Amino acid sequence: MKKVITYGTFDLLHWGHIHLLKRAKALGDYLVVAISSDEFNRIKHKEAYHSYEHRKLIIEAIRYVDEVIPEHNWEQKKEDIKKHNIDVFVMGDDWEGEFDFLKELCEVVYLPRTEGISTSQIKDELK
Repeated sequence: MKKVITYGTFDLLHWGHIHLLKRAKALGDYLVVAISSDEFNRIKHKEAYHSYEHRKLIIEAIRYVDEVIPEHNWEQKKEDIKKHNIDVFVMGDDWEGEFDFLKELCEVVYLPRTEGISTSQIKDELK
């Protein structure tokens, strides 16, 4: 079984998130999604509208997602890859090159972001 992992806050779920998850799942058989915990978001100075538990509930309901785990810090990616026997690490191309150090453990893929939508855009438009 080929296992894929991706990371994100996944707040204010939108069709760009769905496209990312669908494309990530297409790279393997089993998709693990690591969602930033509320504590980690505070460290990153990022504010989510929904709590971690609510974001987890939403992401677990998506058919492309097989498992949801919490992301507590920047450093846990190597540990997650080993612990979950990950073959492919996926992130949006806005992170291009940032996770190349993981290539020693698995394939690293940067997917193009979905044009015309982002959580930041939604938050700005709602202000």
